[in-house]
Amino acid sequence: MEVKQLASKSLTGLKVRTCNANEMNSGTAKIAELWQAFGEKYTAKLTKNSHIYGVYTNYESDVTGDFDVIACCDDLSIKVTNSVQCNTVTGRYLVFTGEGEMPDAIIDLWGEIWQYFSSDDCAHTRTYTSDFEYYKGANEVEIAIAIAE
Repeated sequence: MEVKQLASKSLTGLKVRTCNANEMNSGTAKIAELWQAFGEKYTAKLTKNSHIYGVYTNYESDVTGDFDVIACCDDLSIKVTNSVQCNTVTGRYLVFTGEGEMPDAIIDLWGEIWQYFSSDDCAHTRTYTSDFEYYKGANEVEIAIAIAE
């Protein structure tokens, strides 16, 4: 993991509102369905220059509250029904990197992030402004967590 200063990104995609407690139950989880819908509506329209992101924003509070998840890309020319536009927040991020088969690699990396931020010796404080996954390739992902200065 490393600290990076990242600029805002303008993105377009599909959104759901959820919370971590709901995502732990297959009957109330929404994120997997969100990504399935994104794939169905966006994949054929993506180009080799398109980048895919998963943005977490509009946090109600912290890891216990509701938040928006946006499965999105940086190709603003793609238009689909019910799409939304969003921007990540310019700022300081702690960036974690993971590799492996999806979605297991992303789930494992989030587990590592939660463990890091819940540890007694954690050197950083989350801001809960915007966090995001950046899918660098079929088996490689970065997760950027907004942190205080």
